[in-house]
Amino acid sequence: MAFEDLTEFELRLLKWISASDFVEVPWSTKRAADAFKVSEKEVYEALAALTAKARENIHISYDDGAIRIVADDEA
Repeated sequence: MAFEDLTEFELRLLKWISASDFVEVPWSTKRAADAFKVSEKEVYEALAALTAKARENIHISYDDGAIRIVADDEA
């Protein structure tokens, strides 16, 4: 996977996730949508795309009633 294959929003989201702690602080799609000024649907679509395009750089799990996300924005 090359980061050139990511859309601008996907890359921005990946960088934001990698700079954040969504293991200790549960993920919130609403907060992400508000932060990027996009719809929640756009966030979900970008997350789905990242799991396909950057599968070695993102890990999404479910623990204790919340989604947890870890990402690495290094190639």
